[in-house]
Amino acid sequence: MAFEGSKNYIASKDLKISVKAAMHLEKPLLIKGEPGTGKTLLAEEIATVLNKPLYTWHIKSTTKAQQGLYEYDAVSRLRDSQLGLEKVAQIGNYIVKGVIWKAFDSEEQSVLLIDEIDKADIEFPNDLLLELDRMEFDCYELQKRVKAKHRPIIIITSNNEKELPDAFLRRCLFHYIQFPDKQQMEAIVQVHFPNLNQRLMQEALRLFYQFREIQGLKKRPSTSELIDWIKLLIMDGTEGDELSNMDVFKEIPQHIEALIKNEKDLDILNHFKQIGGNSNAY
Repeated sequence: MAFEGSKNYIASKDLKISVKAAMHLEKPLLIKGEPGTGKTLLAEEIATVLNKPLYTWHIKSTTKAQQGLYEYDAVSRLRDSQLGLEKVAQIGNYIVKGVIWKAFDSEEQSVLLIDEIDKADIEFPNDLLLELDRMEFDCYELQKRVKAKHRPIIIITSNNEKELPDAFLRRCLFHYIQFPDKQQMEAIVQVHFPNLNQRLMQEALRLFYQFREIQGLKKRPSTSELIDWIKLLIMDGTEGDELSNMDVFKEIPQHIEALIKNEKDLDILNHFKQIGGNSNAY
């Protein structure tokens, strides 16, 4: 089975090839790209299209690799022993399976998403090397080796907040999701707004890509911001003609709150407006 995108996810040719290669070689696929380019959504759509269960592990700065395997709840066991409960005799009652264990236990091949791996400590990826490579790990409390019934399709996302270890990278395939060009973005917008006024679509895209061309922005607007902006324009009854003569270097469009997410970038826009649209003067 191959992933060819879906009605909800417009995948480039290169991305389709990368997913196919990862499935064929049975290696994790590391996905990078600007925030909002569909890295997380990719795993969800692969699971939907291929009709496979999805196990998602959202990584935080405090996440430890062990949590993906299992955790031993010693505090609950101590409390139950003080209450004299019979369940205390079975240590398995206090083993909490992590996302990786659940994916390994799946009766059919699953999709395992490790989302934003670069948020964790630098040693986090290395702590998962053997488990993801060999598809097994030991639960010492149960004196049991857990082996994957089926090797999951593993999608790992990163926002490039920190470099990943070379040893980890060697075990992955890699794909960088390029920001969509105008033609591909039009197809993405049509997925979300199948009946969108074409005039509004063309003018919104023109202004959106103007925003992205502004030099010095701390955060350029992404696909998700564009979708939110169009929703707000539709809410106001905008049909496109109102935007036709607009230039982001001279005028700040309505609902800028959907596109600009910090005061530095808003200051840049206000500066352009004050100097009459000379984008080279900043």
